[in-house]
Amino acid sequence: MNIGLIGSGGREHALCQKLSESRLVDKIFCFPGNAGTQIIANNVKADILNFDLILKLIRFYKIDIVIVGPEEPLVRGIVDFLKKNKVKVFGPNKFASKLEGSKSFVKNICKKNNIPTADFKVCRNKQDLKIFLKKSKFPIVAKADGLAAGKGVTICNTKQQLFKVSEEIFKGKFQTSKKIVVEEFLSGDELSYFLIVDKDNFRFFGSAQDHKKVREKDRGPNTGGMGAYSPSPLLNEKLEKKIIDRIVKPTLNALKKHNNFYTGFLYVGLMIKNGEPYLIEYNVRMGDPECQVIIPRLKSDLVRIFKDTINNNLKKTKIIWKKEKSMTIVLCSKGYPGNYKKNIKIKNLKSIKIDKNMRIYHAGTKLQNGHIISIGGRVLNITSIGKNFFEIRKKIIKILKKLNWKSGFYRKDIGWRIKK
Repeated sequence: MNIGLIGSGGREHALCQKLSESRLVDKIFCFPGNAGTQIIANNVKADILNFDLILKLIRFYKIDIVIVGPEEPLVRGIVDFLKKNKVKVFGPNKFASKLEGSKSFVKNICKKNNIPTADFKVCRNKQDLKIFLKKSKFPIVAKADGLAAGKGVTICNTKQQLFKVSEEIFKGKFQTSKKIVVEEFLSGDELSYFLIVDKDNFRFFGSAQDHKKVREKDRGPNTGGMGAYSPSPLLNEKLEKKIIDRIVKPTLNALKKHNNFYTGFLYVGLMIKNGEPYLIEYNVRMGDPECQVIIPRLKSDLVRIFKDTINNNLKKTKIIWKKEKSMTIVLCSKGYPGNYKKNIKIKNLKSIKIDKNMRIYHAGTKLQNGHIISIGGRVLNITSIGKNFFEIRKKIIKILKKLNWKSGFYRKDIGWRIKK
């Protein structure tokens, strides 16, 4: 069969690589893909928010199944559009995608269904903020209500900082919303918990720990993700049961009450405090860079899993995982998450030799006149599996040093909190 994959990041390269290993696949078409996907698939230049164009390309290339990678087309309703046009597509519909597209939507579901989460208030102006401040202590977390490419969350330590961040959002900094969700700061350990969901069932699809802050020891501004590791040592059977019973099932049931069924990947972002899970956020797709550490650990055929999900047959699906651990470090353009230069050659990449346990996933890259050049803030993901996180990290950093890309930087401490 022919597969269509929408997106151009490290997540999509990881998915594309795994899809290419399936015997069920004839051809893969990436819209638009990157320099990494171009080696194993057919890149097709396209605006992924132009749904009419995407539909024409799907029909032209006789694509059987479409996989949607990033959040924005999901939130804008690409799944509804494609299904209406009789295209088999993997991902949640527009209503269900509000789990990521609107922080206030999620918080209201939590409130109505007693889902454990931080105390919050949806604010539309400065006066709303003042009301919340009367009963709150700093630090306070400020979140843009809509999509913000992983950069819409700020931990505010002072009233001045909170008002400044809020005012920027009220004035439309992120374009997706002029509302802000403020909530109490929860201390504890973060956990990324993933599921794959069809209309009637869901299955565990890995755990991970992302590193959002740009600098070592989790300092500096938030990014889209500087690295990750999998599995999370926090997860155990007792905690997982709490996550499913108190958070996942009530959320999926709340959507069903609106005659909407969630299908696709579901990322459950959690804070674990004294053994208790609290919902921080939902994402309606695989995380990036979490996908780059979860997918290498997957033994099962990913195409078969996607087919079973689309056909509402997950109950009979076997999902088998490797025992090894996995880690990725993201190589970024200098200046990220602020301003950075583009169109810079990555000269040594073709000469880098890696073993069977390593992958180099492309993100912000393209092939131009035979050269791989950078076009994004997050450029490459160096990923490896092994038995020990410390040894895996050493191995990845060794590759990054050999690559020696002077226009880039990376965190050398991914997994700094883990003990082995």
